[in-house]
Amino acid sequence: MRVDITIKIGGEAGQGIQTIGTLLAEVCHCAGLFIFSVDDFESRIRGGHSFNLLRVSNEPLTAPGHLPDILVSIDRKTMEMNRESMPPGSMVILNSDEETGFTDNILKIPLKSLAREAGGAITANTVAAGAVLSVLGTPFEMLENLLLKRFKAKGEKIVTLNVNAARKGYDAAGDIRYARQFDWSLAESSAVVINGARAAGLGALASDCRFFPFYPMSPATGVISSVIPYAGKLPVVVEQAEDEIAAVNMAIGASFAGVRALTSTSGGGFCLMTEGIGLAAMTETPLVVVNAQRPGPATGLPTRTAQADLLFAVNASQDEFPRFVFAPGTPAETFKLTRKAFDLAYRYQVPAIILLDQFLATSQVTQENVFTVNVTNGSHAGYSSGASDTVSDGDMESPGDYKRFAITPSGISPRALPCRGEAIVRVTGNEHDEKGGISESGENKMIMNKKRHAKLASMLQEMSPPGVLHPESRFMLTAWGSSGGVILEACAILRALGEDVGCIHFTDIWPLDGHALKSLLSDKKVIMVEQNGSCQMGRLIAQESGIQYHASILKDDGRPLYPDYVVKMAREIFKQ
Repeated sequence: MRVDITIKIGGEAGQGIQTIGTLLAEVCHCAGLFIFSVDDFESRIRGGHSFNLLRVSNEPLTAPGHLPDILVSIDRKTMEMNRESMPPGSMVILNSDEETGFTDNILKIPLKSLAREAGGAITANTVAAGAVLSVLGTPFEMLENLLLKRFKAKGEKIVTLNVNAARKGYDAAGDIRYARQFDWSLAESSAVVINGARAAGLGALASDCRFFPFYPMSPATGVISSVIPYAGKLPVVVEQAEDEIAAVNMAIGASFAGVRALTSTSGGGFCLMTEGIGLAAMTETPLVVVNAQRPGPATGLPTRTAQADLLFAVNASQDEFPRFVFAPGTPAETFKLTRKAFDLAYRYQVPAIILLDQFLATSQVTQENVFTVNVTNGSHAGYSSGASDTVSDGDMESPGDYKRFAITPSGISPRALPCRGEAIVRVTGNEHDEKGGISESGENKMIMNKKRHAKLASMLQEMSPPGVLHPESRFMLTAWGSSGGVILEACAILRALGEDVGCIHFTDIWPLDGHALKSLLSDKKVIMVEQNGSCQMGRLIAQESGIQYHASILKDDGRPLYPDYVVKMAREIFKQ
C-alpha cells in the first residue's frame, strides 16, 4: 500500500530550516524510502519567511508535494500562513515556549528550551527533527546512527550534544503519532539522494572535463561547488574568474588548447557570456555552458525558479550559427545530458547549452545511482572521439597547408591542437577563410556560413525525440525540462478521474525536428505546461512545425510547479 506524506518546515531565514529537512530526508533515505525535497527561501541571511517541503513515500516520486500533512512551525507566522490550506487529518508541530501539549492536532514543543537542556540552543533544529521522526514512528536508533556519522569528524562532544538534543525532541512528542505510518525496517538501496547541480558537476567529470572557470551566481554556483571536493583527488582545476565574461573566455581558451571545460551561470551571467558563445561559434571551438535559470530581467528573483530563458538560449549571440540546447528533467537526466552535451559539442565543434533552473538545481531527489565517474589518463582530453575531427602531420605537405576550417560535406573540419605537431593553427573572431586568415569577402562569408550550417543535418539526428506517455490520448500535457515529472504525476491523476489525456516531455530542445513534431502532434490538442509568461516552448514548436498549441498552463511567479495546480487548470481547459 502506498504511503505518501508531505512535511513542511517553515520559519525565518537563519533558524535552520534546511538542516531539519536534510536530517529528515537522510533518515528516510536510510530506511529505503523515496524523497523529494524543495527549499523555498528569500534572498536574505536573516528574517523573512523560508520553508522546506519534504515529500516522503514508499514508492518513487517524480514531483514535490504541496499541501502539508505535517507542518513544522518554527514561528507562529508559518502556522498562520498554512493552517487554512492544510488537508483533513493533518497536524502541526509548533515551537512554543509558552505552553506545551497536544490539542486540536497541534503539538506544542519548546524547541529552544529543550535545546538548552541538551547543552546548546544551537541544536534547536535537531530537537525539531527528533520530534518529527517520533511522530512518524521512526525508531530513534536510526536518527542516532545518522547523527553519529554526520558529526563524527567534529568530535565526541558535538556528537553527544546533537544526540541529546534529538532525544529531547523525540521524547517530547510522547506517544503522539501521525495517522499514516511507514515501514521503518532498514532497507538496502542502490539509490542516492542528489540534486541537479551536483548531477551536472558529476556529468562533467564523467566527460573528462578538467577545467571549471566560473563566477558565482545563484543557483548555478552549486554546479561548480559540487566539483571542488574532487579538485585534490582528480586532475581538475576550479577557477573563480573576475566575472562571467572572463569565465566563458577561459573555457574557450582551455577548449582551444585541448582541455575540456565547463562554465556555469544563471540568466544574468549568461547575458554577459553571449559574445563569448559567438566567439566559440566563429572559431568552431567546443564549448559547454550550464544556464541555471531564475526569474526576471536583471537581478530578478535570485532565489526563485523559472523556465524563461529557452528562446534566449536558442538564439543567444549575434547572427546565426548551430548550437545544441538540452533541458533535463531530473538529476539522472542531468548527468546523462551533460555527458551528451560534451560529446556532441566536441564532435561537432559547436556550443552546447544545458538549461537547468533553481528547482532542478537545488531540489534533493531519490534517484537510481547512475552517477559513475571514471576519469581517463587524459591522453585524449579535448578531442572528439570521431577520427574525422582530428588532423595529423601526414595530412599536409607543410605546416602552412593546414586548413583549420576546411570545407567538408559534414561541415566538420579537421581540428589540430596548438603545440601538438607541425600545423600552423590560426584563429580569429573575424570571418575567415579555410586556413583561418581574416577575410572580408562577401562570397567567402556565404561559403563559411553554409559550411557551419552544414552540421545541422547531422546534429538533428543526434537529438532524442520527446518522451510520450499514452500517445493515443486526445489531449497531451506538453512540457520541457524540470516540469516533466510534474506533468507525469498530473497526467496519472487526471486519467484516474476519467480524462482522456497523455503527456509529452522534451529534454533535447535544439535543433528541433519540425517534421517529426508534425507526425506526433497533428491530431492532438496540445496543452503546454511551462514556467514562463509567454509559452516559449509552445512558440518554438509552432515556429518549427506549424502546429499551434490548443491551450497553455503557465506559472510565472518564481515558485515551483505542482501537480495539483496542473490538474486544476487542465480540468478547466477540458470543460471549454
